[in-house]
Amino acid sequence: MPTTLTLGHSPDSDDAFMFYALAAGKIVTDGLRYEHILKDIQTLNDWAVEGRLDTTAISVHAYAYVAERYAILNHGASMGEKDYGPLVVARTAVARERLRGATIAVPGLKTSAYLALRLAIGEFEPLVMPFDEIMEAVAAGRAEYGLLIHEGQLTHGECGLAGVLNLGTWWFQETGLPLPLGVNAIRRALPDAVKSAASQQLRESIEYALQHRAEALAWALQYARGMQRSVADRFVGMYVNRRTVDLGDDGRRSIRLFLQRGAEGGIIPAVQAIDFVM
Repeated sequence: MPTTLTLGHSPDSDDAFMFYALAAGKIVTDGLRYEHILKDIQTLNDWAVEGRLDTTAISVHAYAYVAERYAILNHGASMGEKDYGPLVVARTAVARERLRGATIAVPGLKTSAYLALRLAIGEFEPLVMPFDEIMEAVAAGRAEYGLLIHEGQLTHGECGLAGVLNLGTWWFQETGLPLPLGVNAIRRALPDAVKSAASQQLRESIEYALQHRAEALAWALQYARGMQRSVADRFVGMYVNRRTVDLGDDGRRSIRLFLQRGAEGGIIPAVQAIDFVM
């Protein structure tokens, strides 16, 4: 069993909350050590294509490009639900139909938010920029529309922005399923014993955080980009929950359907095998 696994995740409050127990040595790892590598999700998506890391957070969209290298861990996913998910915003409320063909600021072309928006409205002109600059760009008039992920889904009103399309709600209305956004993936080439151990330890880390919420949230606040504790707590609750502990049958089914629809639409390559490490 290797001594150290590289572990990539975003420098965000939800990921920090999820990996707190691993980072702080709160759980027994049976000789495995983890080198935490914090990068934005678009960088992690690109690195996964190159196979740089042993285990990494990636967008479900990006999995279409790395399925031969990585399997999906059953734990650690971020899923949108019927009342929340990536959100398109504008300076004034407009009809959803106005988005088709428009220029929309997006956080990356391999993010699940981008794929979901393509499935929802069809063609549009993406303007790629860092996720944490999109809300300000729309508010300042540098972009007419912006696709928000992370805490902007909760705080956009403070910038005077209006929601146009909630993709979590859209997907639920389409399918009755949660919207798959991010997953943790592990290198297929690792020994089975290592993959199983890493999967179990990740689950234990998530369960520890949920059982010691105040302690884990205090750690996560250093990655909350100035959010008030109450807002950070709400955001973490949206994306680290029972479904993060275990995707469930509907979560796994939704991932397969999301990638299938992306392939049928000619947006992503077809994925022949979607494997989950339990």
